[in-house]
Amino acid sequence: MAPIAVEGGEAHEGNSNNSRSPIPMNVSIQMDDTLRDPKSVPYQKPGFNEWVQKTLWHGGSNYDAWCNAVSGQVGQVILSMPYSYSQMGMGLGIFFHLLYAIVGIWTCYMLACLYMEYRARKEKEGSNFKKHVIQYHEVMGYLVGPWLRRASLFFNIITMGSVAVVQIIACASNAYYLNSKYNKREWAIIFGGISILTVLLPTFHNFRIWSIIGVLTTTYTAWYMVVAGLIHGQVAGVKHSAPVSMEKFFTGTTNVLFAFGGHAITIEIMHAMWRPRSYKFVYLLTVSYVMTITVPHCIVLYWAFGDVLLDHSNALSVLPSSIFRSIALCFMIAHQAIAFGLFVLPLHFMWEKLLRVHQSHYLIRVIARLPVAILLWFLALLFPFFGPLNSIIGSIIMSFSTYIIPCVAYLIVYRTKAARQEAADKPKRWMPKGRGIVLLNWSIVVLIAVLGFGFGSWASLSNLIKQVNTFGVFDKCYQCSSS
Repeated sequence: MAPIAVEGGEAHEGNSNNSRSPIPMNVSIQMDDTLRDPKSVPYQKPGFNEWVQKTLWHGGSNYDAWCNAVSGQVGQVILSMPYSYSQMGMGLGIFFHLLYAIVGIWTCYMLACLYMEYRARKEKEGSNFKKHVIQYHEVMGYLVGPWLRRASLFFNIITMGSVAVVQIIACASNAYYLNSKYNKREWAIIFGGISILTVLLPTFHNFRIWSIIGVLTTTYTAWYMVVAGLIHGQVAGVKHSAPVSMEKFFTGTTNVLFAFGGHAITIEIMHAMWRPRSYKFVYLLTVSYVMTITVPHCIVLYWAFGDVLLDHSNALSVLPSSIFRSIALCFMIAHQAIAFGLFVLPLHFMWEKLLRVHQSHYLIRVIARLPVAILLWFLALLFPFFGPLNSIIGSIIMSFSTYIIPCVAYLIVYRTKAARQEAADKPKRWMPKGRGIVLLNWSIVVLIAVLGFGFGSWASLSNLIKQVNTFGVFDKCYQCSSS
């Protein structure tokens, strides 16, 4: 029987056998407790406290991974995606939406294969992951070399830190739409303080209830915009002029590229699963669902408002005020707080490992995490104009960490026939193999390098230069009608 590694209340399959030994379940919320796949544990009628913790707290199933992936994949981007359609046009908008979704699925599959290879090799060496969360840079460093470990660590710190900061700024912006009695800086202080509470969440294994809320909030908001757009109908004299310039077009494609770039937390989500080998199928379902809540409202709102959206990067701002819109704004604030937790958690793990407390007691780790959360809160207050900066970071950094590095790393790891034959997770019969994977991966590398890194960076930088005069550190109310 293959060994079973346990991490922070998580149970994982071994690298060569899917069976697991029945082990009594302990449902305490301590980080170093042991929780097995419920299917592998003899049935015992739980008490009420155990039932609550098991239902709302402990989660390592495929469904939990799906909820985590959906919550991390789509959030504030559903509000800016219609704006991107007004920059690209209806036809090209749908095309790039589908293209980057497919590219995202494939590159996530590359990462999933590399994770399984890392686990298989490390477990053969006798490594124990009971209290250690495997991360992106560790996989790359072990399988490829120290140079890629350092590069991927840099890219992922910038990516996740940037996304986390944007969540606080977005919370403040949406709250200002609801109540302008407080300026955006004051709202950022409030939500930044609330976001510090995410240090209490041990691992991705404990995100069950929050990720479920994340899925429900974005689903409601997306379909509210569909219904509201259809009821509103087309504005008088509506025009659909896009694309009108190369700059706006590639700004739009960069936003779509960013939307399918949630791979920064793929490794951590897989590590929280009882059966990580199935994540490639979970992510396929994730993207399929994401398409159902990102494409319809983009089509409807661009049809209804056309070029008007060019002046509204937040799609909710073009819809009339109503109780339903207010609910959508509240839901998006809740989702952004959850997304902050999802993207800051890997940073917490990195910081714990730097301080050598990653395997320490839960309370020690919570205290150690505070400087990370406080720093991100400070950055959100310091740079309220971080949105335009983030588009540049997305086009440069995320192009590499999410798309290019996984493809190149896979080709390096499986460059020999022997390595491919001994792979921990071999491609299915109907999937590309050998030269087919080489051709596909290099095609993706070139595509993303040209469109994402090249034209995307140029368009984002051009947009930044136009807005630079509006920037101000610790701005009281950035982009408000009156500051």
